[in-house]
Amino acid sequence: MKRKIFKRVTAAVLSVLAALLLAATAYIIYVFASYYRIEDNLTLSVDGEAEHTSVTVGEEYTVISYNIGFCAYTRDFGFFMDGGDESRAKSAESVMSVLDGINAFLSEEDPDFILLEEVDERATRSHHIDQSAIIRRAFGEYSSIFAINYDSPYLFYPFDEPHGKSLAGMLTMSKYKITSSIRRSLPIEDSLMKLVDVDRCYSAARIDTDDGRELIIYTVHLSAYTSDGTVAIRQLEMLLADMQAEYEKGNYVIAGGDFNKDLLGNSAEIFGVDGEGATWAQPIPDSVFEGKALRVIAPFDESNPVPSCRNADGPYHEGQFVVTVDGFVVSDNVEVVYANVVDLGFEFSDHNPVKMTFKLK
Repeated sequence: MKRKIFKRVTAAVLSVLAALLLAATAYIIYVFASYYRIEDNLTLSVDGEAEHTSVTVGEEYTVISYNIGFCAYTRDFGFFMDGGDESRAKSAESVMSVLDGINAFLSEEDPDFILLEEVDERATRSHHIDQSAIIRRAFGEYSSIFAINYDSPYLFYPFDEPHGKSLAGMLTMSKYKITSSIRRSLPIEDSLMKLVDVDRCYSAARIDTDDGRELIIYTVHLSAYTSDGTVAIRQLEMLLADMQAEYEKGNYVIAGGDFNKDLLGNSAEIFGVDGEGATWAQPIPDSVFEGKALRVIAPFDESNPVPSCRNADGPYHEGQFVVTVDGFVVSDNVEVVYANVVDLGFEFSDHNPVKMTFKLK
């Protein structure tokens, strides 16, 4: 009798293990079969009617760049890929509350150009709320483009609340008519880590100037979750080569976004935090700018230093690792009047927005 029971239990256990193995194999096949890279040099559609047709050389303009963290990062949010416990926004209501706060902030600031990263169009993690559409409706007086950064397969992890499927990208809005725009695919890892960091890109939006040239606004979000620290450098080198080529044609170029690099070079020291283990936030080597008429604009007020990003390994707290990874790159024919981090205390994202005022020379 005992032998029969043992055989039945063993058979049941083996059946369960076989089913789990089959399910795991099917999932792995699904992930690899679903993975793809969006084509390079993809033309982006321009939506909305801008107030103005061209920018004027010598006048001041303001640009804000903001990684909105798919509207999940309230102050008490910790992301599982950063060491926290959560994989999704707490609720659809929380997403909408954060989105309302971001829209109110941008509306009050009323910048000429808005560059937003980590904007979800359709994603499990943000309860399938189309953030791009809602923001565009709130700023109907702007021309806008949306570049899909990644369209990821369903991530069945963490097991208790899977991160799910994400269609996310970068939204660029301009009070000055965008005449055309493209999406450029950035280099990524060739290893299995590509399934974690998925796709990466930057967008380039062209705007006429009153001197017959063009202002080209690049919106950027470089890789963070890589095993190879040189990937983000190769991505930056590609962006800079593109910008330099446009500068040499006589155009004005500005890139803004999340570079996932320590733009201050020593953020941990400046902000008095422990930077050990923050291997993703390394300084940009000076060598990548050699021979180029381009420079980094790291937003910073020495008298009141404010970081642009926190490590979301848990709720925001004193002593948490903070760094400035958000900022701008401009060409030599762009005069920067002001650049700083807007201190929102990480209320709506794990990033604070960064703001720059500039003139075209």
